[in-house]
Amino acid sequence: MYASTFGAVKKKPHVLLIFLTRFEESMAMLKGIAHFERTHHLWTAFHDDQAVSETDPRWLRSKKWQGVISRHTTPALASACLELKIPLVDLNDVEPFPGIPKIRPDNVGIGHLGAEHFIERGYQKFGFVGFSNVLWSRERRDGFVEAVRLAGRECSVFDVEYPGDSTPFWDEDEIAKLGAWLKELPKPIGVMACVDLRAQQVVSAAHAAGILVPEEVAILGANNDTIRCELSDPALSSVAPNAFQSGYRAAALLRDLIAGQKPKAIDQRVEPIGVVTRHSTDVLAVEDRNVAAALSFIRERACSGITVDQVLQHAHASRSQIERKFRQHIGRSPQSEIRRVQLRKIRQLLLETDFPLKRIAELTGFEHMEYMCVLFKRFTGVPPGIFRVKMQDKATTGAAPAGDSP
Repeated sequence: MYASTFGAVKKKPHVLLIFLTRFEESMAMLKGIAHFERTHHLWTAFHDDQAVSETDPRWLRSKKWQGVISRHTTPALASACLELKIPLVDLNDVEPFPGIPKIRPDNVGIGHLGAEHFIERGYQKFGFVGFSNVLWSRERRDGFVEAVRLAGRECSVFDVEYPGDSTPFWDEDEIAKLGAWLKELPKPIGVMACVDLRAQQVVSAAHAAGILVPEEVAILGANNDTIRCELSDPALSSVAPNAFQSGYRAAALLRDLIAGQKPKAIDQRVEPIGVVTRHSTDVLAVEDRNVAAALSFIRERACSGITVDQVLQHAHASRSQIERKFRQHIGRSPQSEIRRVQLRKIRQLLLETDFPLKRIAELTGFEHMEYMCVLFKRFTGVPPGIFRVKMQDKATTGAAPAGDSP
């Protein structure tokens, strides 16, 4: 009755999404895909969150799929989709499979951003740590080295073959080799790693070799794996790719493929968002050992309520010497640096937790919450509560494009 009156309801195409959700980048891509689908209402999606269909071809034959988006594409999956004439968009950061359109990060651009991050902080010496047997690492290395050379500098490179996974045994051996390499480098130096996992190894190697991070060796990762970066000590700065945009563009491309349109390019690149700065690079290049020691102490203890006198004891210098050297090398006083580190931590806690202001004051070295609020407003222009609300609103409404264009 209803069909004859209003016409048959057109069924939505079935689309298969192959993403292992244990990866933060995969989750960001899925959010981009979901945003595109919400605004267009094009299909019904099934999420293979175990990536079973990568190795089991029965998954593709079990249902009439109109399209596939995969973060973990294998040759078997690519061949099966071509055989069954199922449009496939590949988001795996490897070389393209013949006839399969791909969207992946602009890895050369990621390397460029890493170099620029260090150059802006006054570094004159540079290093890169990567994997020689994977394309995306070599591209990031080449981008980093190119940007360094365009600035008139040279770059030391430490590349090894990645065995495919990180075991405690491989990790231990690598840390020893990295430590020996780091000891030979001139200081201070900015070192970028091809990915956050590799950057963690560099941090561990620096600690084992007695090298200060970031005062002697500033370390930058890539991919901005938030948990991995925050678990590092110090917390890792990282170049953030635009995984959300990759997912959004993949959904737009699949729509066109299902409609019978040919892709404009088989291998499309997505520019990175920028550098997320954390403690591992949160310093200017400083050759003075007293200042480096003082900065290291401030970064470790600022949020426990330290005084300038305690900084002087750790730096083994008089107040007049440290005051003069701080203004010479970083352009501010030791007290201003303590406040800067505290305010940075307050911002982080406001953005990443729902802690009340009293708890945030305790965690950042302020005895009185009211004084923390006064300082925060003085330096940022808004009270901490309003800052939190504004940032939450921005994260909710400003993360994705609004129209059809990627």
